[in-house]
Amino acid sequence: MKNQRKIVLFIAQSLDGYIATKEDSLDWLFKVEGEGDNGYSEFFETIDTILIGKRTYDWIMEHEKGQFPYQNKDCYVFSRSSLDDTNDVKFVNDDIVNFTHILKKVEGKNIWIVGGGDLLHTFLKEKLVDELIMTIAPTIIGEGIPLFKVGDYQLDLSLKGTRTFNQFVELHYIVKK
Repeated sequence: MKNQRKIVLFIAQSLDGYIATKEDSLDWLFKVEGEGDNGYSEFFETIDTILIGKRTYDWIMEHEKGQFPYQNKDCYVFSRSSLDDTNDVKFVNDDIVNFTHILKKVEGKNIWIVGGGDLLHTFLKEKLVDELIMTIAPTIIGEGIPLFKVGDYQLDLSLKGTRTFNQFVELHYIVKK
């Protein structure tokens, strides 16, 4: 029997734990001097499915000027309302836990949870995330959208490894089950 697919968070954050400013800006992130694409291409080859929250999807579409950047991957956008699928994404308003359990049983590569904060919070609270790969930018932005929301949950992690990409530090954790 093949190994079950993993749900992996791959994300960048400020040193003080924010993924964007209050205005949804990532300008602070692009000011940091990295190295190549900071491990993105390598990670992207390990996944074939992407999970995105609707707010993050809308942000991506606005900033990519309508060009969806994750073509040739199975992409699911979680939304509270019922929306028509596009050529690039399938909109999901099913129960996240049931949907994810079914998806993990389908043969394939790992599954990337792109965001955002609300969706990630649900995945963490329901213990659906298997690995976290967080790239830390040497920037403190003071306030904004936190990577981890306050809540009644706890995950125990085991450090799998660290890497640096010039000014960025990547932390790779496995969630202890």
